[in-house]
Amino acid sequence: MRDRGRSAGINEATLRSAFGNVQFLPQVIEQDQAQPELTRSVWDYLDRAVSVQRIAQGLEKLQQIRGEAEAAATRHGVPPNVVVAIWGMESNYGSHYGDIPTIDALATLGFEGRREDWARGQLIAALKILQRGDIDRAHMIGSWAGAMGQTQFLPTAFLSYAEDADGDGKRDIWGSMADVTASTANFLARSGWQADQPWGAEVQLPKDFDPGRADTEVRQPSAKWAAEGVKTPDGSPLPAMPEASILLPAGIRGPAFLVGANFRSILRYNNSNSYALAVGLLAQRLAGGPGVQGAWPRDLRALTRTELLAMQTALNQRGFNTGTPDGRFGPATRAALRGYQRSIGVPPDGFPDQNLLARLTAR
Repeated sequence: MRDRGRSAGINEATLRSAFGNVQFLPQVIEQDQAQPELTRSVWDYLDRAVSVQRIAQGLEKLQQIRGEAEAAATRHGVPPNVVVAIWGMESNYGSHYGDIPTIDALATLGFEGRREDWARGQLIAALKILQRGDIDRAHMIGSWAGAMGQTQFLPTAFLSYAEDADGDGKRDIWGSMADVTASTANFLARSGWQADQPWGAEVQLPKDFDPGRADTEVRQPSAKWAAEGVKTPDGSPLPAMPEASILLPAGIRGPAFLVGANFRSILRYNNSNSYALAVGLLAQRLAGGPGVQGAWPRDLRALTRTELLAMQTALNQRGFNTGTPDGRFGPATRAALRGYQRSIGVPPDGFPDQNLLARLTAR
């Protein structure tokens, strides 16, 4: 890595500072290899992510950093409540952003990890940050996976999006709230955030709605969705979004949401529908808006990874291709499950539950 760093323009002083006392961290490898058997349903996730306590704390924090957040909003067009929601999600408003040295974490993953090339690329980016003087090695800390600071930027994201908003010559996402808010807003803005659109809205679907069209890849103007009978719970007009999609995070039995460009922008921060939904809903609550109105199907439970693996294997055996079974529910598995649902004449909402698993695995 010293040789690779030199080839990338890293000077000897930075290499000595970074690698002079570098440590192998066994706990990082343990975390990287850990794949919890239990998974959480979207409603359990949201119960924790958008809790009463997190909303109350977020309102307090929003007032504390109002000036910095509004300056970031003026510069990038991302509302303060959205930036604060990401801050709350990523580090519980700065109280838990990790204490693991980033250099040690990435060196460990680059030496003995399942994503060695990725980790080595992130390590080079971290060296560039040290060389520029944004932070010193001792204070460059974060998660076991190398995400840093109060809104958890990977080093490559830092190089692309971090900003020096307080004018001190350093991009400090650890201690400067001006830099934290500006950098986070810049990330979203450059990921497609549209200042004239909301993150999304909860909606009610017409009885004849085809749940197979509830997919973020199916996009059309919200006016067209309205013409098909999609409406808000209180009957107000749908928000104007030129490329809007219907999201059914808990299947046809759960709440429905209309999401657009800003939801997709949040997904680029963390590619998880549950995460993006939590950010949107938390931001909505911080702005005085309502929580989820529809009822979640709380009688269902999330499938375990072993059960998801069995479902993927059974779908593949029946000719519905999920790719290589891995116990993770992604777009390919959702598409395969929808194909199976259509074949047995049930609404193709692509939501995995115990009944579908039992039918798939029955002899």
